[in-house]
Amino acid sequence: MRRDDVDDPVAAAFAAVAREDFLPDEVRGLAAEDQPVPLGHGQTNSQPRTVANMLRLLGAQPGHRVLDVGAGSGWSTALLGHIVGETGAVLGTELVPELTQDAAGALGKYPMSWVRVRQADPEVLGAPDEAPFDRILVSAEAAELPDQLVAQLAEGGTMVIPVRSQMLHVEKRGEDIVTTRHGPYSFVPLR
Repeated sequence: MRRDDVDDPVAAAFAAVAREDFLPDEVRGLAAEDQPVPLGHGQTNSQPRTVANMLRLLGAQPGHRVLDVGAGSGWSTALLGHIVGETGAVLGTELVPELTQDAAGALGKYPMSWVRVRQADPEVLGAPDEAPFDRILVSAEAAELPDQLVAQLAEGGTMVIPVRSQMLHVEKRGEDIVTTRHGPYSFVPLR
């Protein structure tokens, strides 16, 4: 591990978790490209620069409980698992059954028992049955900030979510929800 990886958990996670392991065979040759890659079913694996920006903004730490909404290929779920380590827990949820199955298979290549992906219930956003979460990463664009996900944040928790083409950093501080905007992004729609 390079010295800068020690001080940058996102860079360390990128070095430890290969994007190509989470891509369909026919597009694995695009793994090193800084572009979204199609996964099928109208879904994409986000470009690495976007994923890195979101993970840095999220600020997950060792020991955190993290929810990854719209896990897609499972790559971001695995990256988060590397960041939180075995004292943490990461749950990825995905609506598309085939992607959920593929993500679970790809995650099996990495020995992280604290990381899992499950089929999302189309009637339930997130995983309220396992809340609260210290961090929530959403990799699909919402029309409005979803109250259901805000409710799943722990006190002091943070969510990163694209809403109407703007990346939002949402922090729960008691009864207050503090939201800041962090630039334009394009994602597949949430739900």
